[in-house]
Amino acid sequence: MSRYIATRAIRGATALVYEAEQLLNKALKELGPDTPVQFTNTAYYLPVILGLTGIEVSKLGDMPAVLERAKALLHPIPREQVWLPYLGETLDSGIATLFAAELIEGIRFAYGEQPEKITWGGKIAKGGSFTSPEFEGEGNGGTLNGPIDDIQLRAWGIQLVDGRMPGFAAIVGCAKSNEVAVEIVRQLQQRNILVFLSGNVNGRSIIHQLMEEGVELGYDTYTVPFGTDTISAIYALGFATRSALTFGGMKGGMARDILLYNKYRVFAFVLALGEVDDLKYAAAAGAINYGFPVIADTVIPQILPTGITSYEHVISMPFDDIPGENDLERAKRLVQRCIEVRGVKIKVTEVPIPVPYGSAFEGERVRREDMRIEFGGKKARCFEYLRMTDFDAVEDGKVTVVGPGIENVPVGGAMDMGIVVEVAGRKMQEDFEPVLERQIHYFINGASGIQHIGQRDIAWIRISKAAAEKGFNLEHFGKILVARFHADFGAIVDKIQVTIYTDPQKIEEWLAKAREAYNYRNQRLADMTDESVEEFYSCTLCQSFAPNHVCVVSPERLGLCGAYNWLDCKASYQINPTGPNQPIPKGKCLDPVKGYFDKVNEFVQAASHGTVQEVSMYSIMENPMTACGCFEAIMMVVPEANGFMVVSREDPSMTPAGMTFSTLAGVAGGGLQTPGVMGVGKYFLVSRKFIAADGGLKRIVWMSSILKETMAEELKAAAAREGDPDLLDKIADERVATTVDEMLPFLEEKGHPALTMPPLF
Repeated sequence: MSRYIATRAIRGATALVYEAEQLLNKALKELGPDTPVQFTNTAYYLPVILGLTGIEVSKLGDMPAVLERAKALLHPIPREQVWLPYLGETLDSGIATLFAAELIEGIRFAYGEQPEKITWGGKIAKGGSFTSPEFEGEGNGGTLNGPIDDIQLRAWGIQLVDGRMPGFAAIVGCAKSNEVAVEIVRQLQQRNILVFLSGNVNGRSIIHQLMEEGVELGYDTYTVPFGTDTISAIYALGFATRSALTFGGMKGGMARDILLYNKYRVFAFVLALGEVDDLKYAAAAGAINYGFPVIADTVIPQILPTGITSYEHVISMPFDDIPGENDLERAKRLVQRCIEVRGVKIKVTEVPIPVPYGSAFEGERVRREDMRIEFGGKKARCFEYLRMTDFDAVEDGKVTVVGPGIENVPVGGAMDMGIVVEVAGRKMQEDFEPVLERQIHYFINGASGIQHIGQRDIAWIRISKAAAEKGFNLEHFGKILVARFHADFGAIVDKIQVTIYTDPQKIEEWLAKAREAYNYRNQRLADMTDESVEEFYSCTLCQSFAPNHVCVVSPERLGLCGAYNWLDCKASYQINPTGPNQPIPKGKCLDPVKGYFDKVNEFVQAASHGTVQEVSMYSIMENPMTACGCFEAIMMVVPEANGFMVVSREDPSMTPAGMTFSTLAGVAGGGLQTPGVMGVGKYFLVSRKFIAADGGLKRIVWMSSILKETMAEELKAAAAREGDPDLLDKIADERVATTVDEMLPFLEEKGHPALTMPPLF
């Protein structure tokens, strides 16, 4: 262990703990011990402190106990002449630093000083949207992000577990130049690595650099600016801690388990740009406790032996000494070295287009003022259609544009377009057509400067001016699809060709064919029932994060994340026979009402490592399905109303259970089986099998308004099927009731059926 690093880390930790003490004493005197302390929209209090100590800090008066813990972890500065291992002392100092940093940020929240205000010009876009960018909110774009909220953490969950997001990089400091800053972030984005930004060097931060270069920051582009000081880097460790609490089923105080969880399951690293001061050494020591290595672009002592981290602990890679023709080449190699040190598993698909490509660009928005051209929306039509065809009818890799190009349309204009994808493969099945067609949205959205919204005949695509100036044209849509379908679905797709239609007559012709296919698929899917198939499918994708969770996906019950239905799982199995989606023979039906099947139980027992003995497919009250943390909505029994409430992931409001979505998620997630509480995919609500054993849809007494509005037609149809067409109007939401006392009079006034149904208990 480097004495130099130990000295500076211990010195930095001591200074920060002292700073936290001074700030806390001041806050207690000025604000009082009962002043609330809370990070934005999280149920995990101050998450690092909760995770490592079990202390639930909710007010200033809870902080002195944490401060004493931090002080106890401080050690004397190593002597000049006495050589000791220093490792334990340094790691202790790192944890003390994390405690002090989180206390300071908590106090800043109490003073209303967090998230940090943007005072130098610029804004960030925090939230995603599936609506037109002209009409969506900007969020709180006048501030940096501050801590990541629980809703976003869970929204990223499925990407973290299925490998689309292989890890995260915590970048601290300031790059050599704006050009280098952009290149580093672009390199990470193209590898789909989540990027957290914080810190500065002499007052200048990489956040300043990226904003000056017009790089879009925010959740949607995987680039989150925490704050411009090093202390805000604590939010990255808070994210890591909550990953263990959310998906790992761990509880506050399980420090060793949480740290090991992060070492083996969360592939993260720290990239220190510019001068490394005492505080950065101390914060880096805290990150190493999590198994996260530190790479610096300056000259610092290295710690190469493995142990706490999987490979090297600290790597020095002075930027100007990196081999390369120019700074951009050096930036690229720096990022590559970071990935090697952490052992991040990257899957990069080479897409032959003139703009950067990666999942991190999926959320990028193209606003009207930045738009070169759009297809679909209010001023044009756009559809996409994928069909299986004969081998001889497909010329692999062929991309054809039929009709005029975008050069014939004025800047900011619109035109009709149809994208027809024809595939052939020995293992290809007609059932896979809609599964593959849905990927068009993700594949096209991966191009920087391209925005794709919607699907089928309501697709809406925009090309930005910047992308068009780089040479992006209609043909590149086809090149993207050819490359990605071969890369991601090569096991079932042998040949693929794409035709882009802008010719009006051809668009009419193919749109009619596409709509005929849409209707056929709709009818076919609607006709599929649990009884009509011999096997269900597992989804253990999330076991990389929630080790004991098992989803059982049937035709009438999609995965709780909403991303995988029975056909998706079937296709996934065909693509990867040893993957997370395995067929589960139903076997003997033990109870058709509650949905018990002997082979399903056997599978769940084995796949959950003995944690879950039985699972009921159609009940929430008895052996309900477990949940990882990626669920779209949470259901919970409301005993006073003899029914259940459903809160959506997008809904931050209080529920009649006295808890927000974030708090409830802590009860429902982590692979736990909790009768009366269950995570669900929102389209399960309209299934014929939806909690059929407990009364079905008629048991819903409260539902987030966003669900009522976005699924209005589907819910009305399901209510009519259940014999109560006006049911939706009888269900309360947060606009009329956030407590049981407010909800009950509403239900009685509306004559909600749950009040007269058989008792749940």
